[in-house]
Amino acid sequence: MRLLLLSNSTNAGEAYLDYPKNQIKSFLGNKSINALFIPYAAVSFSFDEYEFKVKERFLEIGNDLVSIHKFNSITEALKWMEVIVVGGGNTFQLLKFLQLHNLIEVIKEKVQGGIPYIGWSAGANVACPTICTTNDMPIVEPIGFKSFGFVPFQINPHYTEVVVSSFAGETRDQRITEFLEVNPGKVVVGLKEGTMLKYEYGKLTLVGNKTAKIFVYHQKPYEVEEGMDLNFLLRS
Repeated sequence: MRLLLLSNSTNAGEAYLDYPKNQIKSFLGNKSINALFIPYAAVSFSFDEYEFKVKERFLEIGNDLVSIHKFNSITEALKWMEVIVVGGGNTFQLLKFLQLHNLIEVIKEKVQGGIPYIGWSAGANVACPTICTTNDMPIVEPIGFKSFGFVPFQINPHYTEVVVSSFAGETRDQRITEFLEVNPGKVVVGLKEGTMLKYEYGKLTLVGNKTAKIFVYHQKPYEVEEGMDLNFLLRS
């Protein structure tokens, strides 16, 4: 498999998909390819609008992109695509639409067969065994939480250690600790904004100028840095 799993699409004050565009270009190579976009996480704007935003950036780096909702059939879409791109938004809606269109096993088979996969935010979360470490509200009800399971660990996108003053609710660390209390065999990667996980040629690495935080049941969380070999996570 080849995976590029981004915490977020856009850093504050930047254009949409600007910070990761060179990493995406490097990941895809110099040859122009056809990207199939999955827009189902969009809630407050249309799939057409979502496709337009992402397509604009992909054309900038020399690749074409078409949303899956533009095709007459799933079979037609899968024949056309050379890479699968899954955008962020609401993870519960994304998973529900993937289930409704019977895409979980279809996409899983394609990616495990070598088709590159790029996902950010919700699109990175569904690469995990479940969506249980999403930050999103369950605005719709999918049939269970199981997702693609390309990696054996969980990702918490947009991970932050920021504590808001005068706010007495749970921190992100506390919520992840709660997940581990009821899922003690799992490992969670807190993926900070501006960073991504890349898996290719049998190696998993962190990309970006920030650390990621690793959470393991009843262990003190610890940081990993860019370029480190993270293959130990694949055995989690």
